[in-house]
Amino acid sequence: MLRFLFPAAGAGLAALTLQACAPGEMMEPDMSAEAAQTLAAYALTGETQSCLSTIRIDEIKPLDERHWLVETVNGDMYLNRVSRGCSGADRSFTYLQYEIPTGRLCRGEIIRVIDNGSNMVQGSCGLGEYERLSPIE
Repeated sequence: MLRFLFPAAGAGLAALTLQACAPGEMMEPDMSAEAAQTLAAYALTGETQSCLSTIRIDEIKPLDERHWLVETVNGDMYLNRVSRGCSGADRSFTYLQYEIPTGRLCRGEIIRVIDNGSNMVQGSCGLGEYERLSPIE
């Protein structure tokens, strides 16, 4: 069984260029304004995958508790809409933890949000589909 840890937002992650989100563009009812602003730099392609190989994943950045940006080592970007929302996932003092029996991180896998100081679980959720994003020029 493989065990992986990813820092949550703000913990040494690469900065993304933020652009204003046009009304209705990439905004979902449960999406934070900050997530919409970050995602305004991308277009949804409609192409989805159920799993990504963990060796392909470079970074998982929670934009808010429900919308996560996943970058692969070759620069592909995906949006993952996690179930229910992971409490505290987008805070800088937490990290993401998961254990998987294979080398793939798939829809339905449970992710735990862990507090850096206390190592206590702050929340957990299941991954959704990975929807490929295309940068807007």
